[in-house]
Amino acid sequence: MTQNADDTTLTAPVGAHSGAKENGRSRAPGTEDIPSAALGTESSPAKVPGTESSPSAAPGAEHNPHHAPTTDRTPVGRLIGVDLARGLAVFGMFAAHVGPDPAQGGITGHLMELAHGRASALFAFLAGFSIMLITGRRTPRTGRAGRQAVAKVVIRALVLLVLGTALTLTGTPVEVILAFYGLYFLLVLPLYRLTAGPLAVIAAASALVLPQILYVVQHALPAEGADGIWAWPADADGVVSLLFTGSYPALTWIPFVVAGMAVARLDLTATVVRIRLAVTGVGLAVLGYGGSWLALHLVPGALTKLSASGWGEGGWGGGGSAASAWWSDTWGYPDGSTPAGLLVASPHSETTLSILANAGVAIAVLAGCLAAVDAFPRFHRAARPVIAVGSMSLTAYVFHIVGIRFLGIEELPGPTLHVLLGFIVAVTVFATLWSRCFRRGPLEWLLGKATRPAELVR
Repeated sequence: MTQNADDTTLTAPVGAHSGAKENGRSRAPGTEDIPSAALGTESSPAKVPGTESSPSAAPGAEHNPHHAPTTDRTPVGRLIGVDLARGLAVFGMFAAHVGPDPAQGGITGHLMELAHGRASALFAFLAGFSIMLITGRRTPRTGRAGRQAVAKVVIRALVLLVLGTALTLTGTPVEVILAFYGLYFLLVLPLYRLTAGPLAVIAAASALVLPQILYVVQHALPAEGADGIWAWPADADGVVSLLFTGSYPALTWIPFVVAGMAVARLDLTATVVRIRLAVTGVGLAVLGYGGSWLALHLVPGALTKLSASGWGEGGWGGGGSAASAWWSDTWGYPDGSTPAGLLVASPHSETTLSILANAGVAIAVLAGCLAAVDAFPRFHRAARPVIAVGSMSLTAYVFHIVGIRFLGIEELPGPTLHVLLGFIVAVTVFATLWSRCFRRGPLEWLLGKATRPAELVR
């Protein structure tokens, strides 16, 4: 068995064997075969930023291997499926940052376009699992354990804020998500005691209301942007950027995190729950993308206003038209000059329809990963390298940011397909080899060490 960056008991990392070490410390031989009682995981054996113990397990049983179910398949599927989803999100981020420009069209262009915005939304969705894993997924921790869990979340959030800001200050052309990610943790933490129902209602309500509030707030902000302490540090994401004007503004990305928290509360061992999740995900995606397509074509003047607004100036080489804004951002991003921009569902458009669509994709991907790993052992074995990457997604994400900076890549997206494949192969080989020897990724291990002061909370 192993323990992730959230101090949650998990199954053995991909390729682990008896006697493997956690950064130098020996494990008892054979313990990696104990079935997992963990719920989901922020990144199974080790992660950054999901699954479920037996329904009859006592609160906190996810931390005690002796309360684990007696069968291996479902617990492993629950756990490894979340790691697989996170690994796919990592590769999606790679595709968005160092993959070919989607505007080039063709099969490659469309595959790259699928990653844009949707991979980062999947990351934000899985952040909800991280919160619940730390604070108690099915049953919230209370008393001293609860206070310590809250302290751990706060410490992790602050570390991610600092790390994300530091990476942004390096001058990388990537819009680093980590600082935003840390803020999400802090903003949703007060909700960790809620059950799945109220969390789902909050996620839905925030998806419906917050994009409209963001539209109003952005219009109210000074045209030249915020200054002073609200824009500090000057070359990174300040408070205003993190909340309202950045690439992942908290106001419209919080719904993804809360939705992930709601899903994390569910009994993911139940087939009926997985089926409902898959149906819900597909339904939300159809509602978001289909609703946007209908709105753009049926609302009088919507496409004309978008085309005339100059919105496409943010696009990639004119690779799309306003008519593609129902799913693609090759056209550009809303500039707030017309309310018609609220009808699009393209990634990073920060609209209600885009949140519904991207959340639906994230839920469907998670449900598919959980089911596939659990039902098809051969698929599970074939997916182990991706699962290994998902188990140390913070390390993988930082690796690719540093790699972009080291290689001097300035235009994103735009590198050739060979560059993307190089990044994927390099991080996959590293993660696979590392997981054979250690229980956590290097940065996940350091993040776990950073939260040790939380144990002093009384």
